[in-house]
Amino acid sequence: MNPTSSPRYVALDVLRGMTVAGMILVNNPGSWGKIFPPLRHAAWDGCTPTDLVFPFFLFVVGAAMAFSFAKYQEGLNAQSLKKLARRSLLIFLVGLGLNAFPFYPTSPNPDLSFGENYLNYLGHIRYLGVLQRIALCYFVGGLLALWLKTRKKILYGMSALMVLHPLLLRIFGGADWCTLEGNIAGPIDLALFGDGHIYHGYGIPFDPEGLFGVISGSSTVLLGYLMGNLIRSTGDKMEAVSKLYTIGLLCLGAGSVLNIWVPINKPLWSSSYVLYAGGWAIVMLAFFIYWIDIRGKERFFTPFKALGMNPLFAFVMAGVFAKTFSRIIRWTVMIPQEDGTLVEKTWSLSSWFYQNCCVSLFGHTEMGSLMYALVYVAIFTTMAMVLYRKKIVIKL
Repeated sequence: MNPTSSPRYVALDVLRGMTVAGMILVNNPGSWGKIFPPLRHAAWDGCTPTDLVFPFFLFVVGAAMAFSFAKYQEGLNAQSLKKLARRSLLIFLVGLGLNAFPFYPTSPNPDLSFGENYLNYLGHIRYLGVLQRIALCYFVGGLLALWLKTRKKILYGMSALMVLHPLLLRIFGGADWCTLEGNIAGPIDLALFGDGHIYHGYGIPFDPEGLFGVISGSSTVLLGYLMGNLIRSTGDKMEAVSKLYTIGLLCLGAGSVLNIWVPINKPLWSSSYVLYAGGWAIVMLAFFIYWIDIRGKERFFTPFKALGMNPLFAFVMAGVFAKTFSRIIRWTVMIPQEDGTLVEKTWSLSSWFYQNCCVSLFGHTEMGSLMYALVYVAIFTTMAMVLYRKKIVIKL
């Protein structure tokens, strides 16, 4: 099929926008101690709905790439490589900048000088993250897609990455290859970046968006690329939906079976996780194509379409606002106690809003925490709607 005659799929924008909304939702609860189980990541092995959010986005990156790369008929050349590298670098730098924001220590140690505080701040900036993983997987996946060109070769390339990832884990990890303490992914990042620049949320230095996961993460991008090529080259949209449902269910089944030997694991981005999460992404894409592009129900999904048109803007602004509300806009008040003494309490704008709006209505419960997150999603969906109405698309 001629690329210029490929049918338009609004469903891709909607799925991307719904994924961004999910990212904002799970990243901004009112209280990390009060979260409904489906909105938590699995402790290690396993997969919750929250664990599907990130691979959905990488999948859509690959699917959209199939449309944007259609103009590169010659495959990998100097022009396509330059554009691929430039966009990947910009996304990576935006992610690094988001980690570094607000670019100065907001809670300095009073016993240290300004320079010492600043050096300490710089020494604890996390180098990797969601946008950095997207950038690296976009580059590796895009490079392979342009180089291999044909669907058959790309499928082989994706399969090779999915075999290489657990193979290296087993070779260098031994009996504990898929455990938090025994995997090789954490030590690689630790050796390259140092303890101060790695995520510590698991109790030890281990980054769930580390470099080793780019191998299998690129497989998710390539899976999306293959599905994007499938729908781009299938003239009949109902036929495309049928194919997507079949492939999606096969991927879900394959991921579930592979889980017997290679556990479904998001932090390691295991091969079974690629298939399992990718299967859900394919099924959801088929669902949206049917209801939006075939049945014409686009108006019901307009807010998600708006988010999907400006995903980077929405995600970055959500991160900037979260840090601004919690770390920069702060004030101290003296609260009188029953015994007549005064106790100093520091409020941030986010903690004040959560306490006086969400907690006052729903209590310090999972529902109150969820309401806070939904307000966040509403704020950035509104921003995206304004840009959408003005036909403004912010791209790198």
